Amino acid sequence: MALTGTLQDFGIAEILQLIGQQSKSGVLHVEARAEEIHVAMSNGSVVSAEYAGRRARDRLGSLLVRAELIAPGQLEKALALQKRTLRRLGDVLVEMGAVTQEQLRETTALQTSQTLYRLFEWKTGSYHFEPRDVTFDPETVTPMRCESVLLEGYRILDEWPMVRRKITSPEMTFDRLQELETPGALGRSEWRVYRLAVPGATVERITDRSRLGEFETAKALFNLVNLAVLRAVAPPPRSATQGVEAYARGWRDRLRRGAAGVLATAVIGIGLAALLLVATGRGASGAPATQPLDDNRLERFVSRYQVERIRAALEVYRVENGVYPATLDALVDAGLARPRDLRYPWSQHHAYRRQGEGYLLAPPLE
Repeated sequence: MALTGTLQDFGIAEILQLIGQQSKSGVLHVEARAEEIHVAMSNGSVVSAEYAGRRARDRLGSLLVRAELIAPGQLEKALALQKRTLRRLGDVLVEMGAVTQEQLRETTALQTSQTLYRLFEWKTGSYHFEPRDVTFDPETVTPMRCESVLLEGYRILDEWPMVRRKITSPEMTFDRLQELETPGALGRSEWRVYRLAVPGATVERITDRSRLGEFETAKALFNLVNLAVLRAVAPPPRSATQGVEAYARGWRDRLRRGAAGVLATAVIGIGLAALLLVATGRGASGAPATQPLDDNRLERFVSRYQVERIRAALEVYRVENGVYPATLDALVDAGLARPRDLRYPWSQHHAYRRQGEGYLLAPPLE
Protein backbone atom coordinates (compact mmCIF):
# COMPACT_ATOMS: atom_id res chain seq x y z
CA MET A 1 0.00 0.00 0.00
CA ALA A 2 1.59 3.26 -1.14
CA LEU A 3 0.68 5.96 1.36
CA THR A 4 2.60 9.20 0.94
CA GLY A 5 1.52 12.81 1.06
CA THR A 6 1.14 15.94 3.14
CA LEU A 7 -0.86 16.56 6.29
CA GLN A 8 -2.61 19.48 4.61
CA ASP A 9 -4.31 17.05 2.24
CA PHE A 10 -4.71 14.01 4.45
CA GLY A 11 -4.84 14.41 8.24
CA ILE A 12 -3.22 12.10 10.77
CA ALA A 13 -6.61 10.83 11.93
CA GLU A 14 -7.50 9.69 8.42
CA ILE A 15 -4.09 8.08 7.93
CA LEU A 16 -4.30 6.05 11.14
CA GLN A 17 -7.88 5.08 10.38
CA LEU A 18 -6.93 3.79 6.93
CA ILE A 19 -3.97 1.76 8.21
CA GLY A 20 -6.06 0.37 11.04
CA GLN A 21 -8.97 -0.63 8.82
CA GLN A 22 -6.64 -2.51 6.48
CA SER A 23 -4.72 -4.13 9.38
CA LYS A 24 -1.39 -3.17 7.84
CA SER A 25 2.06 -3.57 9.40
CA GLY A 26 4.88 -1.11 8.91
CA VAL A 27 6.24 2.23 10.07
CA LEU A 28 4.50 5.56 9.55
CA HIS A 29 7.09 8.34 9.22
CA VAL A 30 5.78 11.86 9.85
CA GLU A 31 7.98 14.95 9.45
CA ALA A 32 7.22 18.60 10.19
CA ARG A 33 9.41 21.61 10.93
CA ALA A 34 12.57 19.49 11.29
CA GLU A 35 10.71 17.21 13.72
CA GLU A 36 10.12 13.53 13.11
CA ILE A 37 7.84 10.93 14.68
CA HIS A 38 7.99 7.29 13.66
CA VAL A 39 4.94 5.16 14.49
CA ALA A 40 5.45 1.38 14.32
CA MET A 41 2.28 -0.58 13.59
CA SER A 42 1.58 -4.29 13.63
CA ASN A 43 -1.63 -5.61 12.03
CA GLY A 44 -3.24 -2.19 12.25
CA SER A 45 -2.27 -1.54 15.89
CA VAL A 46 0.28 0.95 17.23
CA VAL A 47 3.13 -0.75 19.09
CA SER A 48 5.53 2.17 19.46
CA ALA A 49 5.95 5.86 18.65
CA GLU A 50 9.42 7.35 18.58
CA TYR A 51 9.94 11.09 18.60
CA ALA A 52 13.30 12.04 17.09
CA GLY A 53 13.35 15.32 19.01
CA ARG A 54 12.35 13.78 22.35
CA ARG A 55 13.72 15.75 25.25
CA ALA A 56 15.96 13.96 27.75
CA ARG A 57 13.27 14.26 30.43
CA ASP A 58 10.82 12.34 28.22
CA ARG A 59 13.05 9.35 27.56
CA LEU A 60 12.22 6.04 29.19
CA GLY A 61 14.94 6.21 31.83
CA SER A 62 14.04 9.76 32.82
CA LEU A 63 10.34 8.89 33.02
CA LEU A 64 11.14 6.03 35.40
CA VAL A 65 13.29 8.29 37.59
CA ARG A 66 10.67 11.05 37.70
CA ALA A 67 8.05 8.44 38.61
CA GLU A 68 10.37 7.39 41.48
CA LEU A 69 10.41 3.82 40.21
CA ILE A 70 14.21 3.84 39.97
CA ALA A 71 16.95 5.97 41.45
CA PRO A 72 19.30 8.10 39.30
CA GLY A 73 22.19 5.81 40.25
CA GLN A 74 20.29 2.77 38.97
CA LEU A 75 19.67 4.52 35.66
CA GLU A 76 23.36 5.36 35.27
CA LYS A 77 24.31 1.75 35.96
CA ALA A 78 21.68 0.47 33.50
CA LEU A 79 22.80 2.89 30.76
CA ALA A 80 26.43 1.79 31.18
CA LEU A 81 25.37 -1.86 30.91
CA GLN A 82 23.20 -1.08 27.89
CA LYS A 83 26.15 0.57 26.17
CA ARG A 84 28.28 -2.53 26.65
CA THR A 85 25.66 -5.11 25.71
CA LEU A 86 23.58 -3.11 23.17
CA ARG A 87 20.43 -4.46 24.80
CA ARG A 88 17.24 -2.47 25.32
CA LEU A 89 17.24 -0.29 28.41
CA GLY A 90 13.94 -1.71 29.65
CA ASP A 91 15.25 -5.30 29.48
CA VAL A 92 18.37 -4.28 31.39
CA LEU A 93 16.35 -2.60 34.15
CA VAL A 94 14.04 -5.62 34.51
CA GLU A 95 17.01 -8.00 34.71
CA MET A 96 18.59 -5.75 37.35
CA GLY A 97 15.37 -5.99 39.38
CA ALA A 98 15.00 -2.20 39.27
CA VAL A 99 11.49 -2.38 37.76
CA THR A 100 8.90 -5.08 37.17
CA GLN A 101 7.58 -6.13 33.77
CA GLU A 102 4.24 -4.48 34.60
CA GLN A 103 5.89 -1.17 35.57
CA LEU A 104 7.91 -1.23 32.36
CA ARG A 105 4.80 -2.04 30.30
CA GLU A 106 2.86 0.84 31.87
CA THR A 107 5.65 3.37 31.38
CA THR A 108 6.31 2.27 27.80
CA ALA A 109 2.59 2.61 26.96
CA LEU A 110 2.54 6.09 28.50
CA GLN A 111 5.60 7.15 26.50
CA THR A 112 4.03 5.85 23.27
CA SER A 113 0.64 7.49 23.83
CA GLN A 114 2.09 10.86 24.83
CA THR A 115 4.27 10.86 21.69
CA LEU A 116 1.41 9.71 19.48
CA TYR A 117 -0.98 12.46 20.55
CA ARG A 118 1.59 15.09 19.57
CA LEU A 119 0.74 14.26 15.98
CA PHE A 120 -2.78 15.60 16.40
CA GLU A 121 -1.28 19.06 16.88
CA TRP A 122 0.58 19.07 13.56
CA LYS A 123 -1.16 20.87 10.71
CA THR A 124 1.72 20.84 8.20
CA GLY A 125 4.31 18.31 7.23
CA SER A 126 4.64 15.14 5.21
CA TYR A 127 4.08 11.47 5.86
CA HIS A 128 5.16 8.17 4.36
CA PHE A 129 4.02 4.69 5.34
CA GLU A 130 6.68 2.02 4.92
CA PRO A 131 5.05 -1.44 4.77
CA ARG A 132 7.17 -4.09 6.48
CA ASP A 133 7.13 -6.64 9.26
CA VAL A 134 7.24 -5.11 12.74
CA THR A 135 8.36 -7.09 15.76
CA PHE A 136 7.79 -6.16 19.40
CA ASP A 137 8.00 -7.73 22.83
CA PRO A 138 4.47 -8.67 23.92
CA GLU A 139 5.65 -8.87 27.55
CA THR A 140 6.43 -5.15 27.66
CA VAL A 141 4.24 -3.69 24.88
CA THR A 142 0.45 -3.54 24.70
CA PRO A 143 -0.68 -2.87 21.08
CA MET A 144 -3.08 0.08 20.74
CA ARG A 145 -5.88 -0.29 18.19
CA CYS A 146 -6.22 2.74 15.91
CA GLU A 147 -9.89 3.03 16.81
CA SER A 148 -8.91 3.43 20.46
CA VAL A 149 -6.29 6.03 19.58
CA LEU A 150 -8.83 8.08 17.64
CA LEU A 151 -11.48 7.82 20.35
CA GLU A 152 -8.99 8.87 23.01
CA GLY A 153 -7.79 11.80 20.91
CA TYR A 154 -11.38 12.92 20.50
CA ARG A 155 -12.11 12.61 24.23
CA ILE A 156 -9.00 14.53 25.26
CA LEU A 157 -9.67 17.42 22.91
CA ASP A 158 -13.32 17.54 23.94
CA GLU A 159 -12.62 17.64 27.69
CA TRP A 160 -9.35 19.62 27.94
CA PRO A 161 -10.99 23.09 27.83
CA MET A 162 -13.27 22.17 30.74
CA VAL A 163 -10.40 20.69 32.80
CA ARG A 164 -8.13 23.69 32.20
CA ARG A 165 -10.68 26.03 33.74
CA LYS A 166 -9.78 24.63 37.17
CA ILE A 167 -6.38 23.00 36.65
CA THR A 168 -4.77 26.15 35.33
CA SER A 169 -1.04 25.67 35.92
CA PRO A 170 1.51 22.84 36.25
CA GLU A 171 2.74 24.71 39.33
CA MET A 172 -0.64 24.54 41.10
CA THR A 173 -0.78 22.64 44.41
CA PHE A 174 -3.65 21.24 46.48
CA ASP A 175 -4.95 21.12 50.03
CA ARG A 176 -6.80 18.06 51.23
CA LEU A 177 -10.32 18.80 52.38
CA GLN A 178 -11.03 15.14 53.18
CA GLU A 179 -8.70 12.49 54.56
CA LEU A 180 -9.64 9.23 52.86
CA GLU A 181 -8.48 5.79 53.98
CA THR A 182 -10.14 3.83 51.17
CA PRO A 183 -11.11 4.67 47.58
CA GLY A 184 -14.82 4.61 48.35
CA ALA A 185 -16.62 5.98 45.31
CA LEU A 186 -13.42 7.29 43.71
CA GLY A 187 -12.29 5.80 40.42
CA ARG A 188 -8.91 4.15 39.95
CA SER A 189 -7.26 7.26 38.52
CA GLU A 190 -8.77 9.58 41.15
CA TRP A 191 -7.60 7.33 43.98
CA ARG A 192 -4.05 7.10 42.60
CA VAL A 193 -3.87 10.87 42.15
CA TYR A 194 -5.42 11.58 45.56
CA ARG A 195 -2.68 9.60 47.33
CA LEU A 196 -0.04 11.64 45.48
CA ALA A 197 -1.69 15.03 46.04
CA VAL A 198 0.06 15.73 49.34
CA PRO A 199 0.48 19.38 50.41
CA GLY A 200 3.14 21.09 48.29
CA ALA A 201 3.02 18.57 45.43
CA THR A 202 2.57 20.39 42.12
CA VAL A 203 0.47 19.21 39.18
CA GLU A 204 3.69 18.44 37.30
CA ARG A 205 5.06 16.35 40.18
CA ILE A 206 1.79 14.47 40.59
CA THR A 207 1.75 13.80 36.83
CA ASP A 208 5.27 12.37 36.92
CA ARG A 209 4.52 10.04 39.83
CA SER A 210 1.04 8.95 38.73
CA ARG A 211 2.18 7.56 35.36
CA LEU A 212 -1.24 8.45 33.97
CA GLY A 213 -0.17 11.13 31.52
CA GLU A 214 -0.81 14.87 31.54
CA PHE A 215 -4.48 14.79 30.62
CA GLU A 216 -5.58 11.86 32.80
CA THR A 217 -3.84 13.36 35.84
CA ALA A 218 -5.39 16.78 35.29
CA LYS A 219 -8.83 15.20 34.75
CA ALA A 220 -8.52 13.25 38.01
CA LEU A 221 -7.51 16.42 39.88
CA PHE A 222 -10.44 18.25 38.29
CA ASN A 223 -12.82 15.56 39.53
CA LEU A 224 -11.33 15.59 43.03
CA VAL A 225 -11.74 19.36 43.23
CA ASN A 226 -15.36 19.10 42.07
CA LEU A 227 -16.01 16.44 44.72
CA ALA A 228 -14.61 18.79 47.41
CA VAL A 229 -11.92 16.23 48.23
CA LEU A 230 -9.15 18.63 47.23
CA ARG A 231 -8.90 22.41 47.08
CA ALA A 232 -6.78 23.94 44.31
CA VAL A 233 -4.09 26.38 45.44
CA ALA A 234 -2.86 28.82 42.80
CA PRO A 235 0.92 29.12 42.40
CA PRO A 236 2.67 32.29 43.64
CA PRO A 237 1.87 35.12 41.24
CA ARG A 238 4.50 36.20 38.77
CA SER A 239 5.04 39.76 37.77
CA ALA A 240 2.55 41.26 35.33
CA THR A 241 5.20 41.31 32.59
CA GLN A 242 6.11 37.66 33.15
CA GLY A 243 2.46 36.69 33.12
CA VAL A 244 1.65 38.48 29.87
CA GLU A 245 4.76 37.16 28.14
CA ALA A 246 4.13 33.60 29.27
CA TYR A 247 0.48 33.78 28.21
CA ALA A 248 1.23 35.13 24.76
CA ARG A 249 4.22 32.86 24.25
CA GLY A 250 2.31 29.73 25.25
CA TRP A 251 -0.73 30.43 23.09
CA ARG A 252 1.33 31.65 20.15
CA ASP A 253 3.18 28.33 20.24
CA ARG A 254 -0.12 26.43 20.24
CA LEU A 255 -1.54 28.56 17.44
CA ARG A 256 1.66 28.23 15.42
CA ARG A 257 1.21 24.46 15.55
CA GLY A 258 -2.29 25.18 14.32
CA ALA A 259 -5.71 23.63 14.70
CA ALA A 260 -4.73 20.19 13.42
CA GLY A 261 -5.81 18.62 16.70
CA VAL A 262 -9.12 20.46 16.56
CA LEU A 263 -9.82 19.60 12.97
CA ALA A 264 -8.56 16.03 13.15
CA THR A 265 -10.58 15.29 16.24
CA ALA A 266 -13.67 16.88 14.73
CA VAL A 267 -13.20 14.64 11.71
CA ILE A 268 -12.97 11.70 14.11
CA GLY A 269 -16.25 12.70 15.71
CA ILE A 270 -17.97 13.01 12.34
CA GLY A 271 -16.56 9.68 11.21
CA LEU A 272 -17.68 7.95 14.37
CA ALA A 273 -21.15 9.44 14.06
CA ALA A 274 -21.38 8.21 10.49
CA LEU A 275 -20.16 4.75 11.47
CA LEU A 276 -22.72 4.64 14.26
CA LEU A 277 -25.51 5.46 11.84
CA VAL A 278 -24.40 2.71 9.51
CA ALA A 279 -23.93 0.20 12.34
CA THR A 280 -27.31 0.85 13.92
CA GLY A 281 -29.24 1.63 10.76
CA ARG A 282 -30.87 4.54 12.64
CA GLY A 283 -30.45 8.25 12.76
CA ALA A 284 -30.19 10.37 15.90
CA SER A 285 -33.98 10.59 16.11
CA GLY A 286 -34.48 6.88 15.50
CA ALA A 287 -35.32 7.30 11.80
CA PRO A 288 -33.80 4.85 9.30
CA ALA A 289 -30.25 5.78 8.30
CA THR A 290 -31.32 5.98 4.67
CA GLN A 291 -33.37 9.07 5.46
CA PRO A 292 -31.38 12.13 4.28
CA LEU A 293 -30.16 14.60 6.89
CA ASP A 294 -31.13 18.11 5.91
CA ASP A 295 -29.72 20.04 8.88
CA ASN A 296 -26.20 21.20 9.79
CA ARG A 297 -25.67 19.44 13.10
CA LEU A 298 -22.27 18.04 12.11
CA GLU A 299 -21.00 21.45 11.04
CA ARG A 300 -22.10 22.95 14.34
CA PHE A 301 -20.41 20.10 16.18
CA VAL A 302 -17.09 20.84 14.46
CA SER A 303 -17.60 24.59 14.83
CA ARG A 304 -17.53 24.38 18.63
CA TYR A 305 -13.83 23.57 18.55
CA GLN A 306 -12.99 26.07 15.85
CA VAL A 307 -14.68 28.86 17.83
CA GLU A 308 -12.48 28.00 20.83
CA ARG A 309 -9.38 28.34 18.69
CA ILE A 310 -10.51 31.71 17.35
CA ARG A 311 -11.18 32.86 20.92
CA ALA A 312 -7.64 31.86 21.89
CA ALA A 313 -6.24 33.85 18.96
CA LEU A 314 -8.34 36.86 19.97
CA GLU A 315 -6.92 36.73 23.50
CA VAL A 316 -3.34 36.63 22.24
CA TYR A 317 -4.09 39.56 19.94
CA ARG A 318 -5.52 41.53 22.90
CA VAL A 319 -2.48 40.77 25.06
CA GLU A 320 -0.11 41.92 22.32
CA ASN A 321 -2.09 44.95 21.13
CA GLY A 322 -4.13 46.07 24.13
CA VAL A 323 -7.50 45.71 22.37
CA TYR A 324 -9.43 43.10 20.45
CA PRO A 325 -9.18 43.44 16.64
CA ALA A 326 -11.75 45.37 14.65
CA THR A 327 -12.19 42.38 12.31
CA LEU A 328 -11.15 38.74 12.31
CA ASP A 329 -8.94 39.39 9.29
CA ALA A 330 -6.52 41.12 11.66
CA LEU A 331 -5.76 37.70 13.17
CA VAL A 332 -4.49 36.55 9.78
CA ASP A 333 -2.32 39.68 9.42
CA ALA A 334 -0.89 39.02 12.90
CA GLY A 335 -0.03 35.42 12.03
CA LEU A 336 -2.47 34.03 14.60
CA ALA A 337 -4.82 32.34 12.15
CA ARG A 338 -5.14 31.26 8.55
CA PRO A 339 -7.91 32.55 6.27
CA ARG A 340 -9.64 29.16 6.26
CA ASP A 341 -9.69 29.16 10.09
CA LEU A 342 -12.08 32.11 10.07
CA ARG A 343 -14.83 30.17 8.33
CA TYR A 344 -14.16 26.44 8.82
CA PRO A 345 -16.33 24.35 8.66
CA TRP A 346 -18.72 26.85 7.07
CA SER A 347 -18.73 28.54 3.68
CA GLN A 348 -19.09 31.95 5.36
CA HIS A 349 -16.88 33.65 7.97
CA HIS A 350 -17.75 33.30 11.63
CA ALA A 351 -19.76 36.30 12.80
CA TYR A 352 -17.63 38.73 14.82
CA ARG A 353 -18.12 42.20 16.24
CA ARG A 354 -16.01 44.15 18.69
CA GLN A 355 -18.27 45.49 21.43
CA GLY A 356 -16.85 47.92 23.98
CA GLU A 357 -13.90 46.19 25.63
CA GLY A 358 -15.18 42.77 24.60
CA TYR A 359 -16.54 41.10 21.47
CA LEU A 360 -19.29 38.88 20.10
CA LEU A 361 -18.33 35.71 18.22
CA ALA A 362 -20.68 33.12 16.75
CA PRO A 363 -20.93 30.65 13.85
CA PRO A 364 -22.56 32.06 10.71
CA LEU A 365 -26.23 31.46 10.07
CA GLU A 366 -26.36 28.70 7.46
